[in-house]
Amino acid sequence: MMAQLPYLMYDKKPPMSSEKFKELANSQLSKADASFLKCLSLDVKIETDSPESDTSETLKSTGCEFVDRWKEWERTLRLNLARHRSLKLYPNEEAIDPPVVPDDAYAAAVVAFTQDGSPLDGEILIDKARWHAIDFITGNDYFHENNAYAYYLKLLILERRELFEAEKGFSEYKSLYAQIFERSHNMQES
Repeated sequence: MMAQLPYLMYDKKPPMSSEKFKELANSQLSKADASFLKCLSLDVKIETDSPESDTSETLKSTGCEFVDRWKEWERTLRLNLARHRSLKLYPNEEAIDPPVVPDDAYAAAVVAFTQDGSPLDGEILIDKARWHAIDFITGNDYFHENNAYAYYLKLLILERRELFEAEKGFSEYKSLYAQIFERSHNMQES
């Protein structure tokens, strides 16, 4: 199945929607393997094995190593982002130290908060870090079902990226429109 799919690149449009891919994957993967697609998202819900959710707890296992590793990576990223947001908002307060493993999730959070660009630039850095983490977690076995999970997550990232571009384009449009309107208004007053 994977050999027939178009290659995904971070800065290109997705060749299909994530929902269309999920339909295709559901028809090609075993029922058990296809069920893991439902566990994947860019919005990891932090479910732990204990009722008291604590940042030091481990995530509840899904039974799929790829899904569990992805959830742990995303969870670590989010905990570190929360920590850095907290430190930025309340610099004199002590922040709870979240786990810093995997290191690249921690690094992505630090880079996103220490760069001088716009919030959009930070989100792009985070998504690029996600992309690289997916490649790392997938491994080198190109015939493993992990490739289907990775493809799905990458499609989700590309769809998210398209939303950023739409927002950026609309923002630029509003700015240009305001400039034109202001010039027109100034010409009428002259």
